[in-house]
Amino acid sequence: MSPISHKDRSIIKTIFGRRQVIIGVVHCPPMPGTPRWRSGEFKDTINRAVSDAVAYVSGGVDGLIVENHGDIPFLKPDQIGPEISAGLAIITDRIRQKLDVPVGINVLANAAIPALAIAKTAGASFVRVNQWANAYVANEGIIEGEAATVLRYRAAIDAADIAVFADAHVKHGAHAIVADRSVSELVRDVEFFDADAVICTGQRTGDAASLDEIREMRAATSLPLLVGSGVTPDNIGTMLPLLDGVIVASTLKHDGVWWNDVEERRVAAFMDRVHAIREMGPAA
Repeated sequence: MSPISHKDRSIIKTIFGRRQVIIGVVHCPPMPGTPRWRSGEFKDTINRAVSDAVAYVSGGVDGLIVENHGDIPFLKPDQIGPEISAGLAIITDRIRQKLDVPVGINVLANAAIPALAIAKTAGASFVRVNQWANAYVANEGIIEGEAATVLRYRAAIDAADIAVFADAHVKHGAHAIVADRSVSELVRDVEFFDADAVICTGQRTGDAASLDEIREMRAATSLPLLVGSGVTPDNIGTMLPLLDGVIVASTLKHDGVWWNDVEERRVAAFMDRVHAIREMGPAA
């Protein structure tokens, strides 16, 4: 696969084969050694993650992101143990063996180098990085952008074909450190530091991004723009025409709760709505 340039404005189509995409998040159950892990066999964790992935794809999504969302509370990147990377690599490999869709990796919190290592070894197409440039105060403490070290690591492991989808003004944090800078400037920093796509989020998992912020980010970059939280059947009609894709999970799960199982019928109904919106074309 040829290297992906940060100047490739059609990166979404390059990876997914279409211009607007729906990406389902596989929220892996707690990994061994994390507070919510319950003793048992790791194969049960694998099976749950694969089952959710199958439900997403059977319902019609265009791709997946595998992440360790069950590992609450999250550690800073340099505190995350190798067992997390090992577990996510195995899960990702099992999903890729079973399903023929592009897969991304997000290692929480903000562990971009482990994510790239997993993507490289398990054959994933992209990573999501929640803080790529600048710094902010998160639940885990002060989180700094990792673009400089991550891009050098990507070069070192010959992973130029793995794209970086980077959040701007990321959820679950206070941006007091960069409060003198506008959202537009934060987006431009993400692009300047060679991300391949930009992600807009709400305040926390399941919260919707505002249309005003989506429009502000859209005006600030020519990179692909996705929304990474709070997308539902009720708001997808106003959001998707402004975007290159959405990353979705909670609304597609039983009772709309993020830690529940993915329901294929919910995914299929959501994708029916998406197909209708796609036929209408992008917003003017």
